Amino acid sequence: MDLRAVLSDSTIASISAALDQHLVLFFEHQELDPVQQRDFAARFGTLYTHPFYPGDEQAPEIMVLAHDETRRANSDRWHNDVTYLEKPPQAAVLYAEEIPEIGGDTLWANMCLAYETLSPPLRELVSNLRAVHSFAKNFTPERFRALGMEDRREQLYAEHPPVSHPVARTNLATGRKALFVNQDFTTHIEGLSAREGDALLRFLFEHMAQPEFQVRWRWRPHTVAFWDNRWAQHCALADYFPNRRRMRRATILGDRPV
Repeated sequence: MDLRAVLSDSTIASISAALDQHLVLFFEHQELDPVQQRDFAARFGTLYTHPFYPGDEQAPEIMVLAHDETRRANSDRWHNDVTYLEKPPQAAVLYAEEIPEIGGDTLWANMCLAYETLSPPLRELVSNLRAVHSFAKNFTPERFRALGMEDRREQLYAEHPPVSHPVARTNLATGRKALFVNQDFTTHIEGLSAREGDALLRFLFEHMAQPEFQVRWRWRPHTVAFWDNRWAQHCALADYFPNRRRMRRATILGDRPV
């Protein structure tokens, strides 16, 4: 399908159903400008404007992720996006503008499978735990300084205090659970000592990154990936330096995790 078109409600419902089933969808041979990308993503919910990354001039909700010899990517960690919000994003729409000849693949992992392959006692344990997610863990003073944004640091820290989310998140529509901690934003597990919590998080991060849960996508320009940020993590490989990679992301807000 052509994502530039004004899609019918039934088509949008079909895409949503496919996303529920597969967690990540790919649309090739798309020619989306930022406004068209924004309008497509907005059919699925309210969009989030990121406070740290630059937005497109025509569509501020569209975050621009550009890396080359002057700005090296540091995103090759498994994570869910923007879990420092009380209501983290439900999904994201990523468009490839420029892709290096070699490298720059993105991987997605199914966090429902990651939860379901834990042993029953460990599933019971994590189902009763909550973890703290922090904007400041990923957006450090060093990152603000590197981008010349130190004057905004304290304001953004104040606007994004740490939040608490369940370690295992429930899909109310299906009853399935998914692990919901990530390396970018999860700082600690509530009620556990630092030693206990760090050990459990290290285990979960390693467990969640197993190849059996993953799909790996080799990008080509003018391709869209649409994924569910609640039940899938992703990892953008930063293996193309000093070559150029330019992507645009629309982020669709969601509900409070339960």
